[in-house]
Amino acid sequence: MKLNHWDIDMKLSEHFTLGEMCKTRVKADNTPNGKQVQNLKRLCGWLEQLRKRWNDYYGEGDEPIIINSGFRSAEVNKAVGGWAQSNHLQGCAADIHCKDLEQAFRYSSLLLDISDVTHEDFDELIIERSKLGNYWIHFAVRPMENRRRTNFKR
Repeated sequence: MKLNHWDIDMKLSEHFTLGEMCKTRVKADNTPNGKQVQNLKRLCGWLEQLRKRWNDYYGEGDEPIIINSGFRSAEVNKAVGGWAQSNHLQGCAADIHCKDLEQAFRYSSLLLDISDVTHEDFDELIIERSKLGNYWIHFAVRPMENRRRTNFKR
């Protein structure tokens, strides 16, 4: 499956588009292949559940889940200093923006609950913090061999 520039509006799920999951500031081709798009769709299924639960319990109506980074081509991943074996390279990971540490903990708790209720495992759920004090969750789910790895990086 070869994607074209007009596929940016392709819906991967109700609230997430291909463009949103592939956005980057790096001036490089960041177009996923068909398998990577399928992985992004699976990941967006989890993100939809997170969005619904967040809005049911903590949100103020219809708050979006904001993605800092989703799919990364090898060139983009290298440019941003990503790990050479990153789940982002296969379309299996997203970095989810959190307004503060409390939201990061609540998102994490909801994702763990989703895993327990659906009996599906994720690969990685890591709360991370930049040197500037910004928080995000690195969340990954693979087609198989998920490790249910959790961590908090400061």
